[in-house]
Amino acid sequence: MLHLFSIFAFATCGGYTGQLRVSVDCMEKASSNLSIGIDFGYPFRLHQVSFEAPMCEAMRRERVFLTGDYSSSAEFFVTIAVFAFLYSLMAAIIYIFFLNKYRENSRAPLIDFVVTVVFSFLWLVSSSAWAKALSDVKVATDPDEVQLLISACKDQTNTCGSLHGPRWSGLNTSVVFGFLNFVLWAGNIWFVFKETSWHKGASRFAAGASEKQGGTFSQQSYNQGSFDQSGSYNTQGNMGQPSEYSQVGGPTSYPSQM
Repeated sequence: MLHLFSIFAFATCGGYTGQLRVSVDCMEKASSNLSIGIDFGYPFRLHQVSFEAPMCEAMRRERVFLTGDYSSSAEFFVTIAVFAFLYSLMAAIIYIFFLNKYRENSRAPLIDFVVTVVFSFLWLVSSSAWAKALSDVKVATDPDEVQLLISACKDQTNTCGSLHGPRWSGLNTSVVFGFLNFVLWAGNIWFVFKETSWHKGASRFAAGASEKQGGTFSQQSYNQGSFDQSGSYNTQGNMGQPSEYSQVGGPTSYPSQM
């Protein structure tokens, strides 16, 4: 399951392409361009994305670049997703075909535990960074913001408008899958920890302490029972046995031999 959610995370982010369209209606209609398409995508180096827009001056055109570089957060997110997919796939193969050797080797569960903790942390960091970068990408590619980069749109005699903006459903899904991967990997920490020698050693220690405590309690109960039995016997012996003084030492009358 972990490798499937990793695939969804990097596929929805790494395979994204978007487009927005704006229009520039010049006072000189011949210079107008009513449909300017601007394409962008992963890794979202928007400062390298350019388009041509009319300057509304004697058919002149200018090349306009978008602003912002969000490739570091996007590539970091995709890299974590790819490595998480590879590791979870390798772990699944080991669990299925080499489970006995995995449990016999004390180092393998420890390594698995450490790697799982590290990936949980990286999923949280990369998903948070990518969520912030995505919000900045949405602002940088907003058609209303892009119009401010066009020189002709700064002239009140020209009319600029936005035809449609990018669709964000795919990238929003990638953020959701990122945090979902964090939850799954963090929840898997406990199950991996149970296979380590740390957990098994603690379990043996707890079991030994419990058995020792139970043995001490049983010994105390036995000693108490022996004491009660001994006291009861002595009491009964003293009370039930006829007194030696009554049989031997008591006064005896003899008939006269006279």
